Amino acid sequence: MSRATDTFVEQNQTRLLEELQDFLRIPSISTLPEHKPDVERAARFVADSLSRAGLEHVEIIPTAGNPLVYGDWLHAPGKPTVLCYGHYDVQPPDPLELWRNPPFEPTVRDGNIYARGSADDKGQMYMHVKAVEALRAVNGTLPVNLKFLIEGEEEVGGASISKYVAGNRAKLKADVALVSDTPLYAEGLPTLCIGLRGLIYMELEATGPSRDLHSGLYGGASPNPVFGLIELLAKCKDSSGRILVPGIYDDVAPPAPAEKESWQRLPFREADFLADEVGASALTGEPGFPVLERIWARPTFEVHGIAGGFTGAGAKTVIPSKATAKVSFRLVPNQDPQKIIPLFRDFVTRHAPAGVRMELRVLSAAPAVMVNPDHPAIQTAARAFSDMLGKPTVFIRNGASIPVVGDFATHLGIPSVLMGFGLPDDGLHSPNEKYNLQNYYRGIMTIAHFFEELGAR
Repeated sequence: MSRATDTFVEQNQTRLLEELQDFLRIPSISTLPEHKPDVERAARFVADSLSRAGLEHVEIIPTAGNPLVYGDWLHAPGKPTVLCYGHYDVQPPDPLELWRNPPFEPTVRDGNIYARGSADDKGQMYMHVKAVEALRAVNGTLPVNLKFLIEGEEEVGGASISKYVAGNRAKLKADVALVSDTPLYAEGLPTLCIGLRGLIYMELEATGPSRDLHSGLYGGASPNPVFGLIELLAKCKDSSGRILVPGIYDDVAPPAPAEKESWQRLPFREADFLADEVGASALTGEPGFPVLERIWARPTFEVHGIAGGFTGAGAKTVIPSKATAKVSFRLVPNQDPQKIIPLFRDFVTRHAPAGVRMELRVLSAAPAVMVNPDHPAIQTAARAFSDMLGKPTVFIRNGASIPVVGDFATHLGIPSVLMGFGLPDDGLHSPNEKYNLQNYYRGIMTIAHFFEELGAR
């Protein structure tokens, strides 16, 4: 394995950091319409970065939502083609008062870069671009054919890229996809993710009276949609965390005994997980299942937020007309979103409190994904990872969702190498999100070596 690319990365660390900081300064928040110009600016940044790295046919592709960015380099005849994926959009940074530095003013502290999007996914996606730059700078060419497809809607469901992948199979044809949007299991431990949970994200709107009412005049007679939501949501799970929607567990495929046994060998301590990652007074969840199985291989139902009524300073005694809750299911292998959605819709209809009308809107839906760890490209990635970090690569699942991985499998027929370099405590979607700078540099090196090993097969 050539170390010339490692030397290139080491010699250019200052510039590589400055470029990442420029990227992170763009507040490309896909869920907030007022940031549409920032989202488009981030797409242009990605396109310019691909062009500077030597990719060809670079284009910003308009969609009904946020633009996609494409580029390719196809001058390695007889060699595999890798489709590199990432996303340039980020989550909102709220609550702002909990950040130690402004979320879009990237700050280096204790060997980490703190900014919204640093680990999810700008810092990780940018490693792919810089690996291409390193290989071309050192060798003047690339060892494999490459295609890049970068989106700006991952944090809001990825509808545009899903439609694009389905309609552009020939253009996107590849042997394997490379995705860096997952963490190492532990610092210094090479980790490939082979399973992702699916996601159904929904909005539940409750309507009571036709207008806001005075609670003194109408309280005791008028239905209250905020409380109606509370009543309904409380019926979705019992106190132990078991989901109470009938049929929800019918198709759950449990992990194989060998996979469960391998999880027991991971350096996991429940007390450390509680203290260092969760930060609560106790863990919750289904009884009878260990923590890793609960977060990787069991379905969940979560409430992400409730809005309605008066929440400002002072008092306003009002019975609100409407209230809304954001909720989601995480799904595991064999669960079909199109089966789960009508189950939940029927549950909502049957359990809506008297006088409260419930409307369920599905914002996105994607099934769980499993990748065969014995696929040659996965094994090549495992070797490159092990060679770089000096330890055997471990195979894990991740409880999160990356919907496009399922689209790649369904429409392109290719597996995804889920090679991420984040850490469990990076604070994704939370204040003070960070990315370890050594993992950023090491990730560029590892991806370059993966391309080299794949091209040498």
